[in-house]
Amino acid sequence: MTSACNPHLPALHWDIFCRVVDNLGDIGVCWRLSADLAARGQRVRLWIDQPEPLRWMAPGALEGEVPCVQVRHWRDPLPTDALADWTPGEVWIEAFGCDPAPECAARLAEHMARGGAAPVWINLEYLSAEAWVERCHRLPSLVTGGPLRGLSKWFFYPGFTPATGGLLREPDLAARQAAFDAQAWCQAQGLHELQARRVALFCYEPRVLEQLMREVAQDDPSCQWLVTPGRAAQAVAALAPTDPAIQIHALKPLPQREFDHLLWACQLNFVRGEDSLVRAIWAGQPFVWQIYPQHDDAHHAKLEAFLDWLQAPASLRRFHHQWNGIGPAAGRVWPGWQTVKDWRDCVQAARERLLAQADLSQQLIGFVTERR
Repeated sequence: MTSACNPHLPALHWDIFCRVVDNLGDIGVCWRLSADLAARGQRVRLWIDQPEPLRWMAPGALEGEVPCVQVRHWRDPLPTDALADWTPGEVWIEAFGCDPAPECAARLAEHMARGGAAPVWINLEYLSAEAWVERCHRLPSLVTGGPLRGLSKWFFYPGFTPATGGLLREPDLAARQAAFDAQAWCQAQGLHELQARRVALFCYEPRVLEQLMREVAQDDPSCQWLVTPGRAAQAVAALAPTDPAIQIHALKPLPQREFDHLLWACQLNFVRGEDSLVRAIWAGQPFVWQIYPQHDDAHHAKLEAFLDWLQAPASLRRFHHQWNGIGPAAGRVWPGWQTVKDWRDCVQAARERLLAQADLSQQLIGFVTERR
């Protein structure tokens, strides 16, 4: 049986389970994955405990307007009628070790007791450039308790090297970028100084934010800061006193494709978390990543591993340290636009290395095909 979405691929049902922990990065990754799998001929049910952000992140998703993707509200506990029309899919993905809904596990056990096949069960892990990721990618883990005891999960690690699961990348991404009109997009956002440099700000609360914005304004008074809503906007609003020379343009919540456009339209992108890091790489513009901070500073090693893979020049590495609060805060932060422009060569080279590798959806489909 082939898929009505893509007649050249077998029609498999994928159940993707996602719990929103914080900051919406998990839902961002899971929605992109769901939509990309569907575009490649797969049928996806996305079980998510906080589906409301999809109203602005992926308009039409909750209404069932995205072909081959169905969003299901993952309540705890799941009401009985939520599974009335559900047969376990051939593939299960638990995002970031969230564990599938126990009611789904019980239904799967019943399905298997009647002779139904077990799904290919994948634990989709967090993104990291650390060396151990290659060793753990595609390893099995035996389920030792509950109604599904004895089944195996498979660890699947996104990553930056050929020995990992790759990154999310839509097949039409390059064509969309080539057709993108940055000036038209900026005009649609209410920006009128189209020749001014633009900086996208999507961050947590970096300690050097105010110093950076002041130094940029001194260096380039026409520079425009395109500030995303949420924690970035709150961090900017908390600056006291706000320098009137700093040109701030507050953005509305952007659907995922519009967020891509933001990164394509700017000469420097500040991103955070996981999903936006990947999108910044594909944008091919200079970027600075604020990694999610961990209380034991484990994120320091993770950042260093990424900068090593990126082959970041000393100036970009130093900036990342300042932006992420690693080491003492001293001296000037802003390196100047010429230095930032030089970072672009590093980003472009990294992007080319990744384009030569299979993307995450492609690898997942291949892995499932092998296991079945």
